[in-house]
Amino acid sequence: MKIAILTDTHGGIYQEEAEREGFALLAAPFVVDGVQYTEGLDLGPKEFYEKLESGAEVSTSQSSPGEIIEIWDRLLKDYDQIICIPLSSSLTGAYTTMTMLCSEEPYKGRVFPVDYSGVSITERKACYDAKALIELGYDGAQIKKILEESKFNNIIYLTVPTLSYLKKGGRITPAAAAIGSLLKIKPVLEIDGGKLDAFAKVRTMSQAKEVMLNAIQTMLDERLQDPEAEDSILYIVDAKNEDGGAEFCREVCERWPKAEVQRAQLALAITCHTGPGVLAIAAAKRLKELKNEKTIDESGYGSAGRSTVGTA
Repeated sequence: MKIAILTDTHGGIYQEEAEREGFALLAAPFVVDGVQYTEGLDLGPKEFYEKLESGAEVSTSQSSPGEIIEIWDRLLKDYDQIICIPLSSSLTGAYTTMTMLCSEEPYKGRVFPVDYSGVSITERKACYDAKALIELGYDGAQIKKILEESKFNNIIYLTVPTLSYLKKGGRITPAAAAIGSLLKIKPVLEIDGGKLDAFAKVRTMSQAKEVMLNAIQTMLDERLQDPEAEDSILYIVDAKNEDGGAEFCREVCERWPKAEVQRAQLALAITCHTGPGVLAIAAAKRLKELKNEKTIDESGYGSAGRSTVGTA
């Protein structure tokens, strides 16, 4: 059985990597000052950051039902089934749209949207996990079940240097942003089950990092039952914060010497809501079905000490 994997650029997988790894890709539309661009095609990181930092109004959109059906029809000419892994259903309507569309022929029983609740690096991990499961002989229905049952086995903590982008996106009120800026507050945010929530408020980056590290340890101890992160992967993710990401990565490797630690850049579709300078850490448990399998992609990922940088 031939099974295709369809994802979007919110996970940080772009055209070159998708072609190399065999993923089908829905490129996320951006709207910049009223003009639509496509992430990874006519809007790259350099142009994106220039527009964002110049004060342009940048927002994201989702692919239309017509675009989704068009790519499904094309894939089903060559594949028996399609696994669809979109951005978390808590942040976009893509999963709901796909679920509605695949309830009718000719997609019923052949297209499997996954409600994995992935955001950035965790969405990306789900794609590579799905690829490994296909190689082990699992079918679309089984992969959907495995991924959805594991969606709470990952978490992300992040901090931002300025509140202005969160204010722009309506994540906090203008009054809260003004007070936070006056007091030089750095928020620590949590993405759990695909939902973005405030987690803590601190004054310095060192305090923010310590809060995030302690929160990850709690996740490893309590939910993942993996205190030394031997069966989990830790991800250090930044947005135009290369030096900060490298330093944080060293700290994480020292704290969890037995862990596999990977680094990546935050996907542009997420960065437009948080702004540049983001520093994040994520923990994700390896699937039990893949514990003895190699599931890490070769596009710029690896363990720290063995670590390189990709996009997530």
